[in-house]
Amino acid sequence: MKINRTAEVTWHIIFFAAVILLIFPIVYALGMSFKPLEDAYNNVLNIVPFQSTLENYITLFDTLPVLRITLNTFVIATVATIFKVVTAFLAAYAFVYFDFRGKNILYFVLISTIFIPFTVTMIPNYLIVSEMGLLDTVWGVILPQLADAVGIFLIRQSMKNIPLSLIEVARLDNTGHWKIMKDIVLPLVRPAVTSIGIWFFISTWNEFVWPVLIMKTTDNYTLPLALQMFISVEGGTNFTVAMAVSVVTMIVPLALYLTFQKYIIGTFTSSGIK
Repeated sequence: MKINRTAEVTWHIIFFAAVILLIFPIVYALGMSFKPLEDAYNNVLNIVPFQSTLENYITLFDTLPVLRITLNTFVIATVATIFKVVTAFLAAYAFVYFDFRGKNILYFVLISTIFIPFTVTMIPNYLIVSEMGLLDTVWGVILPQLADAVGIFLIRQSMKNIPLSLIEVARLDNTGHWKIMKDIVLPLVRPAVTSIGIWFFISTWNEFVWPVLIMKTTDNYTLPLALQMFISVEGGTNFTVAMAVSVVTMIVPLALYLTFQKYIIGTFTSSGIK
């Protein structure tokens, strides 16, 4: 009994330490965003500001069109997520329930693209977007992200767990594929689809490398690009304003989580996707 109690206390300490490590950067950014720059330099490790100020947020909103930039980020993340989820679901359904020549080879080729580094496809994608006249537009950022092989793989794995007898019974009743997808398959794989959609949204929201290649004007920037405007190796870093940008960047994903946390936690628990 004593050993079990000791193990329980040890695990609680480990979990508490992990929570502190995860929360500390968020609290640190929030505290720094309300500090004057001089106070931030003199008291780097002090989370609570000695003298709170809104000057960093005023500077941010005076320097950048924050609402426009936030809207750009939200549109890009939302549209890209919708397209990725829809294309992944349709492709996974085809790979699981359709029989056609070369299906396994096509699936192997498709999944192999997961292991191709982004730097390999970056230049061809840039040239295509440039030729289409989509530089410095949200569609220039979205276009190469309309499909994702990882999503196809994960949703296909979930669909393979559905008893084939359910689909066969529906087919015997002359039920079409669209109705099967909507009424049978989608409800059963909804946890996986929701989990993957959340992952797609967060990864697209935080994306930096591809948008920085496409976006040229400040009005079309995303929030990660706005952050780099206040970070300069040559001219110094105004990191209190940069922390204000970080806080603004966190607001939408955090608000979405707080709103849908019950569904998100249930989704990850039931789907088993980590």
